[in-house]
Amino acid sequence: MKIDDIARLAGVSKAAVSLAFNNKPGVSEQTREHILDIAQAHGYRPRTLKSDKEIQKPHAIIRFVACKNADIVTEHYDSLPFFNELIHHITDQVKQHGNTLVISSIDIQNLHHELLALEKDQPSAGILLLGTNLTPDMIEPIRSHHANVVILDTCFEYMDASFISINNKLGGYQAGQHLIKIGHRRIGYVRSHTRIVNFVQREEGFNAALREHQLTVEDGLFFDMHPMRVMPQEGFQQSIQQLAELPTAIFCENDYIAISAIKSLQNIGVRVPEDVSVMGFDNIFEAKVISPELTTVHVKKDLLAKNAVKLLMEKIDHTDPNAVQLVVNTEIVERRSCISVVVKNQK
Repeated sequence: MKIDDIARLAGVSKAAVSLAFNNKPGVSEQTREHILDIAQAHGYRPRTLKSDKEIQKPHAIIRFVACKNADIVTEHYDSLPFFNELIHHITDQVKQHGNTLVISSIDIQNLHHELLALEKDQPSAGILLLGTNLTPDMIEPIRSHHANVVILDTCFEYMDASFISINNKLGGYQAGQHLIKIGHRRIGYVRSHTRIVNFVQREEGFNAALREHQLTVEDGLFFDMHPMRVMPQEGFQQSIQQLAELPTAIFCENDYIAISAIKSLQNIGVRVPEDVSVMGFDNIFEAKVISPELTTVHVKKDLLAKNAVKLLMEKIDHTDPNAVQLVVNTEIVERRSCISVVVKNQK
C-alpha cells in the first residue's frame, strides 16, 4: 500500500494525502480524518503521523449497498425520503462506532459482479445490504463472498442469514384496526403495481384485521399505483370516477402512494378526508407537509439502523457471529387525512 493507493481510495490528490499525514494546513479536518480512516482501514501507518493523533483501534470500512432498479430503489433513491432518512441514521450509527461508511449504488442486474469489483478495489469489514427489492437468489452470492453481511428492509425467514426488517404484517394490521375503530367499513386498498415482500406482508396484515370484523375489501375497491412517483395518477382517477359509491377510506401500501392518492382525488373534486379518508405507511417527512397531513404507519428507521449496525459490528468483532433475524414494530400516527365516520356524517 502506497500513498498513491491511499489517494485513489480517498478520492483526493497525493498532495492532500501528504498534508493530512503531516497534519499541515491545506485540507479540511473532515478530509484529513477521511484520509486517515482509509489509511488505518488498509493497515497503512505513515511514519509522519503524530502520536497524539493515532487511533488505537483501527477504523473499519462499512459498505452500504443499494441495488437500483426502475420501480423501487430508483436511480436517485437516496433523495427519496424513506431511504434518505434510513441512510442518515445508518451514517450516524457507523460514525458512533468509530468507523467509516462507504455508500455504493449498484445496478440490480449487475449486483454480484460490480460488488466483487468494489470489494477488490476497496475491501470492507462488513456489508449493510439494502434488500428492499432483492430476492433470495440475489442475496445468496453476496453472503457466500463476504462473511459479514446484514440485510435491511426485507426478510426471508427460511434463509440462514441476518435480517433487520419492518414488522410489515403488524403495520398493515394496525392500519386496518385503526380505520375500523373510527367507523369505516367500506374500505379501499391501493397496491403498488410492483410486488415486493414488504407490500405483500402489509396486505396480509391489513386483511387479517378486516377478517376479525367479518369485513373484506370489495373487488371493485382494489386499485394499483406506481409506488415511487408522487403525482396524480390518471388510472386511479378513472377508477374512482367509475365507482357508483365511493369508499369511506382507503389504505395505501406506502406514503408515496398515499400522497399520490390525495393529489389524484383532489384533481377530480373528491375531498380528503371529508369524502374519503386516506392512510399511508412509512411516515416519511412529506407525510407532515401534504395537505391534509397524512395519517400513516410509523416505521422506526432509527431503530432499523441502530440494530443493523450493532449486529454487523458484533459479526466484525466476533462477539456474536450467529445469524439473527429481527423485526422492528410499527405504530400509528394520527393526522388530518383520516376522520371518523361519525365526524364525516356530521359535516
